[in-house]
Amino acid sequence: MASWDLSVSVEELGVEAPPLKISVTSDLHIGGVILKVVEKTEIKKDWSDHALWWEQKQQWLLKPSWTLDKCGIHADARLCLTPQHKPLRLVMPNLATLRLRVCFSSPMFHTVIGICKLLNIRHPEELSLLWPVEEKKKKKQKDADVNEVYDITSAPLPTSSIDKLANDMPAFFANSPETEAVYKMLSVSQPAPAPETIAKMNRPTTKVDKAQINSRWLDSSRSLLQQGVKENDKLLFRFKYYSFHDLEPQSDAVRLTQLYEQAKWAILLEEIDCTEEEMMLFAALQYHIGKVSLTEQLVATCPAMDDLDSALQCLEVKMEEEYSAEEMLVGMRLLCTSRGRPKKQTLKKYKQFWFTFKDMSISYYKSKEESCKEPIQQMNLKGCEVAPDVSVATQKFCIRLLIPEPEGMNEVYLRCDNEQQYSKWMAACRLASKGKTLADASFSTEVQSIQSFLAMQRTSSSNKAAQTDESINTHSLVSPRYQKKYKPKQLTPRILEAYQNVAQLSLTDTILKFLQIWQALPDFGLSYFIVRFKGCRKDEVLGIANNRLIRIDLGVDEVVKTWRYNTMKQWNVNWDIKQVAIEFNGNVNIAFGCVTANCKIVHEYIGGYIFMSTRSREKNNTLNEELFHQLTGGHEAL
Repeated sequence: MASWDLSVSVEELGVEAPPLKISVTSDLHIGGVILKVVEKTEIKKDWSDHALWWEQKQQWLLKPSWTLDKCGIHADARLCLTPQHKPLRLVMPNLATLRLRVCFSSPMFHTVIGICKLLNIRHPEELSLLWPVEEKKKKKQKDADVNEVYDITSAPLPTSSIDKLANDMPAFFANSPETEAVYKMLSVSQPAPAPETIAKMNRPTTKVDKAQINSRWLDSSRSLLQQGVKENDKLLFRFKYYSFHDLEPQSDAVRLTQLYEQAKWAILLEEIDCTEEEMMLFAALQYHIGKVSLTEQLVATCPAMDDLDSALQCLEVKMEEEYSAEEMLVGMRLLCTSRGRPKKQTLKKYKQFWFTFKDMSISYYKSKEESCKEPIQQMNLKGCEVAPDVSVATQKFCIRLLIPEPEGMNEVYLRCDNEQQYSKWMAACRLASKGKTLADASFSTEVQSIQSFLAMQRTSSSNKAAQTDESINTHSLVSPRYQKKYKPKQLTPRILEAYQNVAQLSLTDTILKFLQIWQALPDFGLSYFIVRFKGCRKDEVLGIANNRLIRIDLGVDEVVKTWRYNTMKQWNVNWDIKQVAIEFNGNVNIAFGCVTANCKIVHEYIGGYIFMSTRSREKNNTLNEELFHQLTGGHEAL
């Protein structure tokens, strides 16, 4: 065959160096091209990590046995011989910046697996990479001087298994005091940030702002280089999927600490809404974690203190006590629906009815005596939205329900008389929304969890003596909204009151309790996208959670409709017109185009959450990468 010249740039020769020209034939394989280029450079070094990058096609040539003809490479191709692993700056959830070598040639999902192996983080499928918010030049120059970068580029490249020491620390980090300090920084909660730091940080104030952040996620199916990531670029490393599997404090020191840090910053930056009482409790828990982190380490704990969903799944034995028909007198306010959206014209006062809760439905009657007759109304709570509306200080115990109906969402408020009644009804509503009945084994655990949370918010006169014992930096523990609303001398007694209820907890229990309360917030785990539904002329918000999709009216900020994954039959993407179409049971079909993000990101979120639900609790359960790519990769996975 006729030979021809091929131009190949070599990164080691420098940016200014001209490309090397080598004589090739179309039947020469990629491995042979690399061999010819290496010989021509006359540089003696280990080239095993190098591969060819095809600049025009934006793709790696990773199959050494393929010929140039099979790859479609001709004389006009511009190739570059470059290392597959390059340094990258990663901003961790605790805001520490690491500089480490990562794979630029594998699909990004595999790159994340490598990062997690190096940092000793289990279940890498829950994390991903995203671009940081762009900063102004002046700020960038100032931050460059302030932010310390922890360099661990000397770490060995992740293999199938990483050697670990007795304390579960990867052996690499024990090599020197500097690397050991880096691991401690990752596995131990950091001191509270200065209020000025919080004030300067980017805070998403609306759902539109939050949707903009979610448009920055990288594609799991494509390599970093294909997505425009360059050597030494800065990326954020975050938990993307709010479905935390098999949390074990003893083996998950880094994972648990970084998860806590991400939750803490979500609350401090007001990425998720919480009540004033909840904010004081979060502040007290942060304060306690800051104190005990100086002396304690994360250790194994009782299964009941594990993350909520895991703890509930552990209890498979059905309760002996019968809870199939709880009956209580509660106040209720019923809101009418119109065009699938709750009306604002509501009853001003609560009306008392006799309520019964059976299986997954609530029924209500005028009185107890009439409960043997037909109810005024029966509402099935499966798939509904459940949110607390509670103030322990004012003895307000309400439950807000958004119940799916064919034409929209029916909004119902239940008002309970006391904590005990509220705890049982709230637990029952939460289980029913997940398709579980009162006879389920997890009912009593759910009730106890709610009661312990309420107890933490309770204040007592005996605690007041301790309020002046300590001075704390209150503005580092609450979000800017409360920094503006209250002075430190007003916040200190309130935080210390809440602190008295958690002061006896260990470090592990405190972090798990913080995560439990975070997971119980109404808006927990919702990732927002601005979309336009087929047939509509205005933009709306799509919320994606670990078990459902939520349609939100952008004008009034109200939930219009909820769809559960367990009723989903199929979903697909028309990549030409960038439209996602989903079919649910009951001949329900929806379709929408994405306004603020690539529809691949939305497709990946839905497929990713369905993948998370397939994970089993077996200890030897290996990560099924192929299934993840099938569910999230779209047309590129085929």
